[in-house]
Amino acid sequence: MTVFSSEYHVGEDDRKNSKSFHISAVICAVALIVLGLTTVFVGRKSAYEMDTVPSFEKAIDEGRYSDALSIYREVQDEVLKASPEDQESNEYRVKLLDDMENIVRTRVDSICERIIDSRYVLTASDINFLDSMRELTSSVVSERMYKICEDLLLGKIEKPVVMFFFEQLQPIGNFSATASPLLRELDFIETATGDVRTAEEALSGGDYITAVKKYTQVNDNYDGFVGDYCEKRVTTIKAAMYEPMMDEGEHMLQTYKFYSAERLFSDLAVIFPEDEMIKGNLLTATSHTSEVREYRGPIEVICVRSLIADTDTAFAGRYHSGNTDLYLTTSEFEKILENLYERDYVLVDPENLIESSDPTFLLERNLKVPKGKKPLVVVIENLQYNAAAYSCGTCRRLVLNDENQVCGEYKNSRGDTIVSRTAESIGILDTFVENHPDFTYDGAKGIISVSGYEACFGYIISEDEVDDRNSALVAANQPQINPTAEEIAYNRNRVTEIVNVLADNGWQFASCTYSYIEDCRNTEKPILVEDTEKWLDQIGSLFGEVHMLVYPNGNYIYGTDERAVYYKNLGFRIFFGGGATPYYTYGDNYLYLDRAMMSYKTLNRKAYEELFDYTQILDPARIVDTDT
Repeated sequence: MTVFSSEYHVGEDDRKNSKSFHISAVICAVALIVLGLTTVFVGRKSAYEMDTVPSFEKAIDEGRYSDALSIYREVQDEVLKASPEDQESNEYRVKLLDDMENIVRTRVDSICERIIDSRYVLTASDINFLDSMRELTSSVVSERMYKICEDLLLGKIEKPVVMFFFEQLQPIGNFSATASPLLRELDFIETATGDVRTAEEALSGGDYITAVKKYTQVNDNYDGFVGDYCEKRVTTIKAAMYEPMMDEGEHMLQTYKFYSAERLFSDLAVIFPEDEMIKGNLLTATSHTSEVREYRGPIEVICVRSLIADTDTAFAGRYHSGNTDLYLTTSEFEKILENLYERDYVLVDPENLIESSDPTFLLERNLKVPKGKKPLVVVIENLQYNAAAYSCGTCRRLVLNDENQVCGEYKNSRGDTIVSRTAESIGILDTFVENHPDFTYDGAKGIISVSGYEACFGYIISEDEVDDRNSALVAANQPQINPTAEEIAYNRNRVTEIVNVLADNGWQFASCTYSYIEDCRNTEKPILVEDTEKWLDQIGSLFGEVHMLVYPNGNYIYGTDERAVYYKNLGFRIFFGGGATPYYTYGDNYLYLDRAMMSYKTLNRKAYEELFDYTQILDPARIVDTDT
């Protein structure tokens, strides 16, 4: 039984193996057949592709245009007859048609270019080709006719060239169907050229609104080719402008540029009258704007140094120093802003007082402010963070917090590192505007003047600063530093990041000379030139174009002096001197303003009574127990 059973199972296995073998053989045979058919098909396809286009091109070269058209039509018929299931295999036929059409297009383009560039007169062979192949050449020639009219409209080509182009091509075959109506419109096209070029110049400068307005105006005045062209351009520009213009407008709202946002969204509302988002943004802007009028009167300019952030360090015990008289505390600066706001002052951009597009000539411009408001300019003096001021409780550098806001960083009397927006005048003013948006006219903040001595924003950004910084650190009983080239490069990037955030939020920048020259008026020109070159190379390279110069200690140079002319030739157009009362004047290619220095020493000046109540400003922390 066992032997029988064993023999039985062996036989079963043999039958199974035999069955599997037959199945495998069938599968392999089918695969070989499919592969063979595919190879034959691909081979035929490749041969077809390799023969069709060269045959088409050879027929054209030999002037056998009916043969060329027959080749083209044969492929075209196959494409049209193809079933939906055959689309994948039909793609190569479409490619053949494209290749043949491109051969014709290249030849037509070559003929047209010669007509335009060198007044080429068509030969009998050219005419025969264009006419015999008009099934393919008509569309290309029509495109070129429209294109040359566009070039005339855009001022890229002269009218006589266009006339000659049409004279050559119009008599051929059915080309006159396109040429004749265009020829009748050439005078209108030529007349509209100036306005169209104005629209295109606005567009190339990114001024979408002006471009759309101009094209719409032209479209209203012209029918036919000009009108159609303008309508297409408006449609194209609308599609291109919507997203970037909306982003720009919404950013204006976020940065308190409500007047600019109102103008922008008002224009967009005309172009996109049904857009609800534009309507909502326009409503937001107008809810923060009021009537604006031209202002003629004094312009207050107040100036502060870095602020005392830690009053314990500044005024308590052995840290108390007479140098604190040079600085305001954060509390005093906040109270000054409150007093100014209550007295209807509004922050303005001094560059709105000038038109400086011409580097050789400056024009006066009347300042505009909201009705009932008085203009105010805030200058932050020499924001370098010198080590000598550490004992006064000032910040040691600027940093960005997790919300990308500019903050001051300082060490308190216990040695803890503190980062706070309200530790420095920048963050205090930013926060005040957030709470009182009408304290700024169109997003203006203040001017930050920067030197290069020791540091920039508290960072070593060049090797030139290291020795000066270490000398100052030794004098302040602080450890010296030895930054590597990589660390200096990193610091430059950090300063650039801070500059970009500040500029984006309405802050502007000024030079106060590289070395913070105490008395520019009595400094020889070679010294000023050397100092300025260092500022432009090391500091200016991080701040972009800077047009303002704040003279240290108010010791300004008269505008006609060759040293002032040197500054003006470098692009500085607005200069700040010093004075307790508001004063400004236009000179030869420059604007000069006095700035009033705010410090503990000066707060009780009679001239400042218009700005704030001195008794409300003083920080109680300044009252020091003399027995301690």
